Amino acid sequence: MQPKPDFLVPPLLIVGLGPGPDSWITPEVSEALAGVQHVVGYAPYVNRVPQREGLTRHASGNTVEVDRARLALDLAKSGQSVAVVSGGDAGIFGMAAAVFEAAEDEEYAEVPIRVLPGLSAVQVVAARAGAPIGGDFAVMSLSDRLKPWSLIEQRLRAVAGADLVLAIYNPASRSRTTQVADAQAILLEHRSGDTVVVIGRDIGRTEESLTVTTLAELEPDSIDMKCLLLIGASNTRVTATGQVWTPRFTD
Repeated sequence: MQPKPDFLVPPLLIVGLGPGPDSWITPEVSEALAGVQHVVGYAPYVNRVPQREGLTRHASGNTVEVDRARLALDLAKSGQSVAVVSGGDAGIFGMAAAVFEAAEDEEYAEVPIRVLPGLSAVQVVAARAGAPIGGDFAVMSLSDRLKPWSLIEQRLRAVAGADLVLAIYNPASRSRTTQVADAQAILLEHRSGDTVVVIGRDIGRTEESLTVTTLAELEPDSIDMKCLLLIGASNTRVTATGQVWTPRFTD
């Protein structure tokens, strides 16, 4: 029988910090962050992890996900305890996929990876609104940085044709100013103008706002990267008090 190794590489942790206040960070994630030697991530998320003795924070920009993942993997491979942080849930348009992409390199084959869940933006916007994702729903990003707009159009039509509630992440940015209007036009090919739309902006922060409108009345110029959109299905409803919900069944 072979002896047990004296040294085991600790798992590389990928954690979601939730989309807003620290109270939305799960106890599991808080405990993990309290014990690691390194935190790696996009600067605004890294800055949410308090500096303490024995912790090194590695902050980087917003478009270097794979480089960031390789740094974390290198640190973990060397025996350091590392957490890669994302806002929301790391598995939803977050760092989890980027780390697994970088980890395909066989030099990281011995680095175990563990993903810890976090509250996602779609969950908290839906909770603020009521129960708009109580039935079947889809989640998409309008960012065409990693996929062509033609594919986004194809998927928008498929979701609209399937009559699913649609959560839209990354609807607009300073360099992407027309895609909300383009998406609205595509969805209106399949959905009534009366379709319920929820706009959640900065949910969980002091400046949060929640707007309920319709697909026809949606104003694309009012949407930015701080927003998450929920496009209702044909049976999504608004209560007398303005709350939005989708039945678990099809009318």
